[in-house]
Amino acid sequence: MTAALEKPRLLDPRTLEPSVLDEKQDWTVDDLASLPEDLRYELIDGRLILPSPTPIHQLLAVEVMLMLRPRCPAGYFPVIDLSLEVDRRNEPRPDVVVVHKAYAARTPVPVDGALLVVEVVSPTSHFRDLHAKWTVYASNEVTTYVVVDPTFKGGVVLTEFRLSDNGRYDTVTSTNKVFTTDVPYPITIDVPALTALRDEYSEAQQGA
Repeated sequence: MTAALEKPRLLDPRTLEPSVLDEKQDWTVDDLASLPEDLRYELIDGRLILPSPTPIHQLLAVEVMLMLRPRCPAGYFPVIDLSLEVDRRNEPRPDVVVVHKAYAARTPVPVDGALLVVEVVSPTSHFRDLHAKWTVYASNEVTTYVVVDPTFKGGVVLTEFRLSDNGRYDTVTSTNKVFTTDVPYPITIDVPALTALRDEYSEAQQGA
């Protein structure tokens, strides 16, 4: 996900004065009902985060989602930008998640319905994606966590974490080459293609 923004000023609709939640530091899922319906947010360890993804970030997420489609197990499908129901202080919104079709019309989706989670990091989201979310996903038994990092000059780097018997993630691989795995199902992610896409749009931005 991308960098957190400052929280918007929340107004009490009855008085149009600043809401008591405007100064709130420790959020729960119960507080989320106070937010505008069209606001994009996630909740990590009681911290309200308002991501503002760039077009390149979203494009990479879509490409990863498409690469996860072939041979996806029956009953599951990959989707982008979907909130996961975890607990009162956590409602993460991974960039890509493979979920059970039983939850196709539901949001947020229970975290136990997630087969695989992918985050595309930005320069300011490394800690959140590699520490805070890492802990949330591991403690809720998401067996495979993939981090796609497009911030390296030498190319996009994909890191696969897999849940171990001790309830923590082990790093299975970290690569800028074509990634293949059979866990949790046969997957191929063309990391060099993601690098080429990133570079194409980065060059266009520099020339604008």
